Amino acid sequence: MINNRSLLIVGGLAAVAWLASNTLYVVDETERAVKLRFGEVIEENIQPGLHAKVPIAQTIRKFDTRLLTLDTDTSRYLTLEQKAVIVDSYVKWQVVNPTRYYEATAGDELMAIRLIQPRVDESLRNEFGRLNLQEIIAERRDDLMTGPTEELDELMREELGVAIRDIRIKRIDLPEDVSAAVFERMRSEREREAREWRAQGQEEAERIRANADRRRQVLLAQANERSETLRGEGDAQAAAIFSEAYGQDQEFFSFWRSLEAYRDSFADDGNLMVLEPNSDFFRYLRNPSPEGSESESD
Repeated sequence: MINNRSLLIVGGLAAVAWLASNTLYVVDETERAVKLRFGEVIEENIQPGLHAKVPIAQTIRKFDTRLLTLDTDTSRYLTLEQKAVIVDSYVKWQVVNPTRYYEATAGDELMAIRLIQPRVDESLRNEFGRLNLQEIIAERRDDLMTGPTEELDELMREELGVAIRDIRIKRIDLPEDVSAAVFERMRSEREREAREWRAQGQEEAERIRANADRRRQVLLAQANERSETLRGEGDAQAAAIFSEAYGQDQEFFSFWRSLEAYRDSFADDGNLMVLEPNSDFFRYLRNPSPEGSESESD
């Protein structure tokens, strides 16, 4: 009796545990779920939390809604001028419509990747095909991928229920047969730009040098004119002073001028002068006194 009762209790607990495990389910914060009844979706986009379902008749499919990364294969694309570039890229995508995602892929992530990758390849092929090589090199990679990301996001939301959050270019290379020609053209363009900048610099230097020389000539002419004016004014003032001094004492002035003439004439050794002894030049040598010279002349 006791054993039968124990068995019944254990069986009842097992049945309750089975019923609870098949009735209750939990959707994690990083997931969204759909409820199926014999494969048909009867409840969409189930949010995180504890939920209930009918055992056996209903099943739950959960999908990871975190941001996922698709590392695409390296591909060769042609530019607008039919030049090849080697592009390595990756895609950030996310499940946003669990029902559409389940219907399109049966909830298989590998199936979703196989459907997304050709679309990405086609979008990049179209984008690179409308640009020339110079534009691809000059543009920022983030700006280059803005258009394809927006177009592919709208398409994938409708077809697969996933959002294309970002398409990023990891590397853009040129084929070996194109790299040398492209680099040579870039080098030639840079050399041409350098020559233009040098020519402009030399032209500007010549202009600055010519302006400086012109200003120098103007300043020198103004300085010479000013110096000649000052010199003339000084000579005039000196002549006026000498004239005034000469008028006050003519004999002393003659005496002073004679002494200066003696000093200048005999300043160097070997000077030779041929003059008559009674010349006026020697009158102050014969009689240094101005008064004596005046009386002698009388």
